[in-house]
Amino acid sequence: MNKNPPNLPLNRRSLRLQNYDYSQPGYYFVTICVRQRKCLLGEVKNGLMNLSALGKLVQSTWEQLPEFYPGVELDAFVVMPNHLHGIIALNVGAGPRACPPGHPRGGAPTMSLPDVVQRFKSISTHQYFQEFSKNKSSKSPSFLWQRNYYEHVIRRDESLGSIRKYIEENHLKWDLDEYHPQYKNSTSRTRGSPLPLINL
Repeated sequence: MNKNPPNLPLNRRSLRLQNYDYSQPGYYFVTICVRQRKCLLGEVKNGLMNLSALGKLVQSTWEQLPEFYPGVELDAFVVMPNHLHGIIALNVGAGPRACPPGHPRGGAPTMSLPDVVQRFKSISTHQYFQEFSKNKSSKSPSFLWQRNYYEHVIRRDESLGSIRKYIEENHLKWDLDEYHPQYKNSTSRTRGSPLPLINL
């Protein structure tokens, strides 16, 4: 695990690779954080991730992405208290999929990684607001997710294996995670910026 992530810019400039085509076939590692890194998705107890109602909603939304969007396949992923790690495979053996109501079934259009993340955020946020509206005593925050997200283009099989292992073991090392609210070295990094967490 990379204990010394590089300093990242404080402003909101794009974190994407310049001139890279994020719709081309391949595997992508993404980390999506809850707004202000609030632990809304559950809690880790005794090395086990216990999802909240919202965490279950987020997991369900993530799992349904391949059903609605042709060319999108999911690899390893984990929902943590204030973020989600996942590997997305784009346009690898893409074929027809079921479509959301109102959209015709057909071949596999090309989707980019930002498209997939944006749709995941949009759908999960919409469902989140719906759930909050059922509870009159709760005030729904303006946003569920941070504006940006961290991504890494997986170019080697060795990296894919390392990332899968990191995701599978993430809940076991929550107390040492850079995303933990009480992470000891949090003052040495840029708050609110996506961080590379492992050596790639």
